[in-house]
Amino acid sequence: MATAGKVIKCKAAVAWEPKKPLVIEEIEVAPPQANEVRIKIVATAVCHTDLYHLLEDEAGFPTVLGHEGAGIVESVGPGVTEFQPGDKVIPLFISQCRECRFCKSPKTNHSCHPLSSFSTLYTIIGRLIQTFVGTSTFSQYTVVNQIAVAKIDPAAPLDKVCLLGCGICTGYGAAVNTAKVEPGSTCAVFGLGAVGLAAVMGCKAAGAKRIFAVDINPDKFGKAKVFGATDFVNPKDHDKPISQVLAEMTNGGVDYSLECIGKVDIMRSALESCNPGWGVSVIVGWTDLEDFSARPVQLIAGRTWKGSLFGGFKSKDGVPQMVKAYLDKKVKVDEFITHNMTLDQVNDAIELMKKSKWPLKCILSINFLL
Repeated sequence: MATAGKVIKCKAAVAWEPKKPLVIEEIEVAPPQANEVRIKIVATAVCHTDLYHLLEDEAGFPTVLGHEGAGIVESVGPGVTEFQPGDKVIPLFISQCRECRFCKSPKTNHSCHPLSSFSTLYTIIGRLIQTFVGTSTFSQYTVVNQIAVAKIDPAAPLDKVCLLGCGICTGYGAAVNTAKVEPGSTCAVFGLGAVGLAAVMGCKAAGAKRIFAVDINPDKFGKAKVFGATDFVNPKDHDKPISQVLAEMTNGGVDYSLECIGKVDIMRSALESCNPGWGVSVIVGWTDLEDFSARPVQLIAGRTWKGSLFGGFKSKDGVPQMVKAYLDKKVKVDEFITHNMTLDQVNDAIELMKKSKWPLKCILSINFLL
């Protein structure tokens, strides 16, 4: 491309400081260095993890948020052979180098390579702007290390499959890869946002016979049924702990529970909702603000408490597989999208995510700005 090897001036939504609206700025994106890929972002979703950093963190500013995007390779740096200009790709907030002990282990999808320092964006005035989890997809162009980029099927619609860069894989994989839900089992999913609904979808795909969707908003059950939920339980409708309610409904507790909210009290409720002899409870919701706790007796009899990051998917391998599953109509993606907006409406999208009880995913069309 004509821009290869040159600095690109483009628009990005910059978070100058925490708890303040993002500002559309013109930034300069340097050419990719060794082992890097410069990507023209076509679409990105707004994820609650972006909001978590903006509203709860005090460090890591100024930054360009965004980690649930998809785009087209514009150019590659020295040493990159896996990608070529024109490839459709999804940037990844979890890397997969395929060489470290973590990547070689079938027991984890962690990598020993942190992404936050791999690439840097600069404003036109030369002020350093930090990347966000190595992706920064709230920008028309971004630079990502090649170990954190997945090449996907060229037939994939980028304004849909961008969702596979985080939320859908996180929830779906938590059920299929981490919990390892079995056919004929009973499951409870706590929280019916995008991650929770994806977990419901994963439980159904794994063959669960009964899937309890747990949320305090009854309007969500109709959507949850689309993804496979069989029962809706609203904790506000009961005068006893939700774990006791589920235990009574399942003769002792569900086989699997997945907490998809990020609240430590709900994590414990999800654990206690499992059958004490063999139940598996998975923490999926992200938070780093509080400690969580349980009594030893809640685990001694046989319950298992597990965590799941990005649904246990090894990123470069798993994301293309999920894109193919979507194209083969084996997983839902379109049904998660509630709003389509442009990058200059990013603050409107954030407000929708903050205030509304229902929006799942706001998709921003990045290169149709203004």
